[in-house]
Amino acid sequence: MEMSNVTLFDPRCREGAPYSIDVIMQLDIFGIVLFSVLTLMATVSMLVFIEECIYIYKKVPPNKKSVIIWVTGAAPVIATMSCLGMWVPRATMFTDMTSATYFAIVVFKFLILMIEEVGGDNAFLKRSENKSFKISTGPCCCCCPCLPNVPITRKSLFILKLGSYQFALLKLILTILSIVLWTNGSYNVADVSANGPSIWINCSIGVFTIIALWPVAIMFMHVREALRTLKMIPKYAMYQLVLILSQLQTAIINILAMNGTIACAPPYTSQSRGYLMSQQLLIVEMFIITLVTRILYRRQYDPIPDLDDDIEETKTVLTSKKVVDIA
Repeated sequence: MEMSNVTLFDPRCREGAPYSIDVIMQLDIFGIVLFSVLTLMATVSMLVFIEECIYIYKKVPPNKKSVIIWVTGAAPVIATMSCLGMWVPRATMFTDMTSATYFAIVVFKFLILMIEEVGGDNAFLKRSENKSFKISTGPCCCCCPCLPNVPITRKSLFILKLGSYQFALLKLILTILSIVLWTNGSYNVADVSANGPSIWINCSIGVFTIIALWPVAIMFMHVREALRTLKMIPKYAMYQLVLILSQLQTAIINILAMNGTIACAPPYTSQSRGYLMSQQLLIVEMFIITLVTRILYRRQYDPIPDLDDDIEETKTVLTSKKVVDIA
C-alpha cells in the first residue's frame, strides 16, 4: 500500500514521456536483456524483409513486384517503428503515425495484389464475366444478407479500388495535419474531449478504415476459391492479423492506459507504460508474422489456369472417361 501511494504521488507520474537517457539509466539486467532481445527481433524482421525484397525483385513477375513488397513489408515496418518508439518514448506519436500510414497503403495494395494474382484488371473482368460481387460482407454489411449482389463491371471494380485508395490518401493527409497541429500545440493524443482535434481525427480515421476494409473483404470473398492454390486464404489471414494486432490491440491498451488501469512506473507515466507494453507485444508478434509471411510469399507463382483452359481440360477428361467406359 505504501509503494502504491509513493507511485501515485510521484511527480514523475504527471510528467510526459521519459527521455531515452532516462530509459537507459533505469534498465536493470532483466530490462537490458529484454530490450536487447526485442531489438534483435526487430532487426531480424527488417533483414528478412530486405532479403525477401531481393528475392521478389529477381523471381517475381514485374506486375506483382511492387504490391508484394508493400504487403510483405507491413509486419517488419511496424516492428521497426515499435522498436524505435520503445527506445525513444517521446517519438511514439510519430512512430505510431508512420506505422498506421504504411498499413493504410497496405490495405489498398492487398486489394491490388488479389487482382494481379488473377492476371490484372482485364483478366479479372474476363474471368468474372456475368458474375457479381457479394457485398453483404464485413466489416460494413455482414448483418445485411438481403443486400443484392452487384454485377462485376469495370465501373464496380474501379469503385472497389477507390474505396480502399481513399484510406491511404486521407490517412496521409490527416497524419500531416496532426503533425502540423502538434507543432502548434493544438494536438494531443491523450485529449479525447470534444473540443480537441484528436477525437475528431481519430473518429474520421476509424470511419475511413471501415470503408477501406469493405472492398478488400468483398474482393477476397470473390477470388478466394480461384486463388486457393496461391495460398490466398492464409495470406489474407496474416493481413487481418496485422490489422487486429496493430490497430485493435494497440487501441485497447492505450485506452486502458489513459483510464489509469495500467499503473504508472517511473520514469514511465501510465500512458507511456501503455505504449511500451503495446510496442513490446507488437515487436514479438510482427517478428512471428514476418517469418510466416516469408514462407507464404517466397515462391514464384505460375499463372492460374484460364477459364477456357479449365473447360477444355474438363472436356478432355470426360471424353477420355467415355472412351475407357466403352472399351
